[in-house]
Amino acid sequence: MAEAYFSLFSLLLSIPLFILLILFLIVRPKPVRVPIKNRHVFITGGSSGIGLALARLCAQRGAHVTILARNAARLEEAQHSIRLATGRDVRAFSADVRDYGAVKRAVEEAGPIDVLVCNHGVYVPQELEEQDVEEIKFMIDVNLTGTFHLIKAALPGMKSNRAEKGPGSIAIMSSQAGQNYDLRLLYTVYSSDGLIWGSWAIYKLFDTLKFDMKLNERADICVVGIYGYTAYSASKFGLKGLAEALQHEVIADDIHLSLIFPPDTETPGFAEENKRRPQLTSIIAASSGAMKAEEVALKSLKGIQSGTFMVPCNLEGKLLTVATAGLSPQRSYVDAFVEVMTAGIMRLAGLVFQWNWFSSIAKWHAKK
Repeated sequence: MAEAYFSLFSLLLSIPLFILLILFLIVRPKPVRVPIKNRHVFITGGSSGIGLALARLCAQRGAHVTILARNAARLEEAQHSIRLATGRDVRAFSADVRDYGAVKRAVEEAGPIDVLVCNHGVYVPQELEEQDVEEIKFMIDVNLTGTFHLIKAALPGMKSNRAEKGPGSIAIMSSQAGQNYDLRLLYTVYSSDGLIWGSWAIYKLFDTLKFDMKLNERADICVVGIYGYTAYSASKFGLKGLAEALQHEVIADDIHLSLIFPPDTETPGFAEENKRRPQLTSIIAASSGAMKAEEVALKSLKGIQSGTFMVPCNLEGKLLTVATAGLSPQRSYVDAFVEVMTAGIMRLAGLVFQWNWFSSIAKWHAKK
């Protein structure tokens, strides 16, 4: 009997070990380290919020920093604050990312870029039927087309002599005020049959892996459409496709893509943007708190330096990147193992989310 149990245990243990071995051999791209010190880091939206915090952090770590934004006065203030905090000067350019000519001139004047951070973005929540067409175009032009402009302008210089310079990076800030999901749904949602234990298991798995967790936070990641974010989601969903395809195009040039998913963040525009949220959006995606820009910047830079493709900033973001990994590149065979082993459970959790959202929508319309 003991031998039978031992054989069964060995079999059960060998399966995940075999999967780990296979993943170790096949995950692509291979792990990389993108240096920051003495590199040229170009950051859009660098006059405030996450962009400013990231510019300050890179300057502290010895990078040659350039920031770009529309407001010249704020750029000057940002330059001054970075100089006071780090003792280093940064270059600044005033340009609208919707204007390819202006973006190209700024990039060419700044010189070859090693790390490009596309941090610009706008967010105007409203139901599609009620939203002005010009607002829809504005979000798409800034969030999606503006990112194309920056990357297209920067690529020739980034590719030049890359073998001598070492790995480069293009980081795209996917969302600054997108969808919010309550982590507690993953392990405290009840159905008519009782607790959904599979969702609770997800929580236990990540708790065991010691990821940073705060139950009052919501992960902000624009990979799932939700009420009131129709146009915004369209402008952000496109960034994932852009990043996945572009990684194929530039991997031979030793340039690595990172798609960053910050949660609600304490930035100047955050409170103002949320004033326009539809009531039902606030019910479904209410935020009970926000991360500090400095915290998001630190996690973003860590992801950029490790060449991580999808960079979450908290536990909820980590859960959602696992749930929506799909055909995205993956450098870590350990993370790939988690994605493979929890795929079914994550789908169950996703259905729980949809059940909760559609229930909230039905209740809201019933009260109306």
